[in-house]
Amino acid sequence: MPSSERLPPKESALFRKLLKCYEMKQYKNGLKLAKQILSNPKFTEHGETLAMKGLTLNGLGRREEAYQYVRRGLRNDLKSHVCWHVYGLLQRSDKKYDEAIKCYRNALKWEKDNLQILKDLSLLQIQMRDLEGYRETRHQLFKLRPSQQASWIGFTMSYHLLGDYETANIILETFRQSQALVENYDYRNSELLLYQNQILIESGNYEKALEHLTKFSAQIFDKLSLKEAMGDLHIKLGQQSLAVPIYEQLIKRNPENVLYYAKYFEAKGITDNGSKLAEYKKFQESYPYAMCPKRLPLDIAFGDEFREIIDGYLRRGLRKGVPPLFVNVRSLYKDPEKTSIISQLVHEYHQNLNESGHFSKDDCEQKKPVEPASALLWTLLFLSQHYDFLRDTDKALKYINLAIDHTPTLIELFVTKGRIYKHAGNPVEAYKWLDEAQSLDTADRYINSKCAKYMLQANLITEAEEICAKFTREGISAMENLNEMQCMWFQTECALAYQRLGKWGDALKKCHEVDRHFAEIIEDQFDFHTYCMRKMTLRSYVGLLRLEDVLRAHPFYFKAAKCAIEVYIRLFDKPLESEKTVEEIDTENLPPAELKKLRNKQRKAKKKAEIESAQAAQAASKKEQHQKSKQQNPQEADPEAPQLDELIPEKLERPEDALEKAIDFLKPLQTLAKDRIETHLLAFEVYSRKNKILLMIQSVKRARKLDSTNPVLHACIVKLLIALTEENVNNFHPSVKSVVEKVRTELSGGKTASALNDDFIRKYEKSVPHLLEGAKMMYILDRSKKEEAIKLATSFDMENACIEDCTKVFECLRCGEFGECEEQLKTFKERCHKRFKYACLFSEAKSEENHGDEVPDTQTANS
Repeated sequence: MPSSERLPPKESALFRKLLKCYEMKQYKNGLKLAKQILSNPKFTEHGETLAMKGLTLNGLGRREEAYQYVRRGLRNDLKSHVCWHVYGLLQRSDKKYDEAIKCYRNALKWEKDNLQILKDLSLLQIQMRDLEGYRETRHQLFKLRPSQQASWIGFTMSYHLLGDYETANIILETFRQSQALVENYDYRNSELLLYQNQILIESGNYEKALEHLTKFSAQIFDKLSLKEAMGDLHIKLGQQSLAVPIYEQLIKRNPENVLYYAKYFEAKGITDNGSKLAEYKKFQESYPYAMCPKRLPLDIAFGDEFREIIDGYLRRGLRKGVPPLFVNVRSLYKDPEKTSIISQLVHEYHQNLNESGHFSKDDCEQKKPVEPASALLWTLLFLSQHYDFLRDTDKALKYINLAIDHTPTLIELFVTKGRIYKHAGNPVEAYKWLDEAQSLDTADRYINSKCAKYMLQANLITEAEEICAKFTREGISAMENLNEMQCMWFQTECALAYQRLGKWGDALKKCHEVDRHFAEIIEDQFDFHTYCMRKMTLRSYVGLLRLEDVLRAHPFYFKAAKCAIEVYIRLFDKPLESEKTVEEIDTENLPPAELKKLRNKQRKAKKKAEIESAQAAQAASKKEQHQKSKQQNPQEADPEAPQLDELIPEKLERPEDALEKAIDFLKPLQTLAKDRIETHLLAFEVYSRKNKILLMIQSVKRARKLDSTNPVLHACIVKLLIALTEENVNNFHPSVKSVVEKVRTELSGGKTASALNDDFIRKYEKSVPHLLEGAKMMYILDRSKKEEAIKLATSFDMENACIEDCTKVFECLRCGEFGECEEQLKTFKERCHKRFKYACLFSEAKSEENHGDEVPDTQTANS
């Protein structure tokens, strides 16, 4: 790398050694070499040496000094591509990719054909998805090194990602022909051919893609991908007769692949259920041990045919003792007729097993072999799961208790009993049974994790952490280790538990930790940009890039973001104030009993603060020792790791602008989770508080496209109409005013907000969620209708209501959304307790600390 300020031979040799030491991560030796060059009075301000010294210091984790030296070097030699390149590398290590790209572009002004700078620039451009810039850079690299394989592949990929499939195919075909003379038919060549075929398929040129596969089938080693692609192409080209034998071979290879059966029927042109059932019977005979041919017919069979098939399927599962048998057939419960048939059959099994040890009376009369003793146990388990799914808690508990009496050592029974209590609204009793299950096998990580999850749903965060500590690294707290391992299910459940407890700062900390995990996953793709092109795993690489583009659409991120947005909205509505000490509170006018309570509370808080302070000091000491060990062993340090701000709950729960923080979480959802109505309902709540009328309208219109009958959407529409008063509309710009008036007419149909709400209530008079939102809007529109609104929200038929709906109504009453209503709340609670006698929320013995007073617990737990 020639310097703009020439060094004498001796110093030049030292500088080359310095570069070598940096590449080999010998940072201390590199510093010595830099010192030797800079100790020469003539070169104390040599820009490139100063820059390299800064880069070496960065490798040792001394970032502030690194920036000082690199900037000093750049000031001394602004025309040096080395200084600009080093500054770009430093910015890249701090994940400031935009700034790094600017530095690389400046470096290229002084050394436009530098390969290393061009490669580094291309990596940043693909990382930031600057595809146009990436194409230009790869084109330049291609011109400079046309003999290198990576130049061709990178150039091809730049056009592929931009959607120019024809050009990408031409480049790849030219490269393949130039390599044809070598005849190196290895795995990399196979992957290259499959990647080229993927480009042809995505371009829609199916005929050419099929010709390509046929021509090079001998050179393709991945025979499974080859057959799948050929079968799919034959179907797309209308050559069904050629596709049938391919899918028969694929089913033979893997009879458990559901997609193969669907494609097989498509290839044979079979659409009626009767023909499909006949084909499934053939597959059952050919592959007697495969589950797919036995399970898939259940989705399309009805009546007596269904009874016959499900009878054999259930008998086999109960006889063999298949634990997930109920989970396998649970999707069939959408059909009431199928639910009834399953219920009749399993009750018959239970009765006959008790009487004769057979599944049916016919088996007993024909003197068939007696079923194994465990068949009764698994039948009882199935019945308990069946009634739990139907939310008949009494019957579910009856059968699970019989099963436990039969075999008190089977872990699945205790897990199921815990799940029954969870669905019945008793998370405390649920976690106790999961704790019992994990005590039977403490080495089972699944049961351990399940128990921890149930504890978090019961708001027992400390206990959940202790349970998880059995499988985390020693010498570090379980919470920290779970964060290091990106255990996001734990952190999302933890955030929801803190939210329910009203510990807003701790909830936000967990949400931000999850957000950082996703940021880390996106940053981790950086290493694959060069690796995948070198190893020729091109199809997987394109899949990785496309996955990373939609990464935050993952359910874990959605749960964390939703929780964070709700907490920030709450903190905006009711900001936290700094806690007053006993001296600041007017204690003279307090009754003795209240003063005693206050002092006890302050004493406990002080003791808790002292314990937390001691724990923090201990953690800081460990961290300091860890940092010292890293400095002693710089090879272990990661210079690429960015310095992240520490997440302190006390600071997080007192944000300067809560709504802007909420929008930071909201934006990825609006881009990647726009098909979920909750995204737009949350957006409305945020923008309504910022008084952004047009954004409120946008959120409502997007939500209406997804589900115009959503009850919360109705509440948003009423709130929007309230905000769009004549006075407010007249203050808008004329162009905005015309849009607003058009939307107002479209949403209300020319009616007032009150009339629209009355129509809504009449239309959905039998739906509890709709009646609740209608009642809330009635109270907001006219405070004098408080009694009528409460009666509307609470006087529904309790027998047909589910626990989730009743919980929402109860929390609305308790949180004051209808004002003061102690008597109505007490009456409604008594009604709910009669209907849901196992639910903690409606029990008199309910622990208040397990339910936050601010945010309703509306999370519906999935089994």
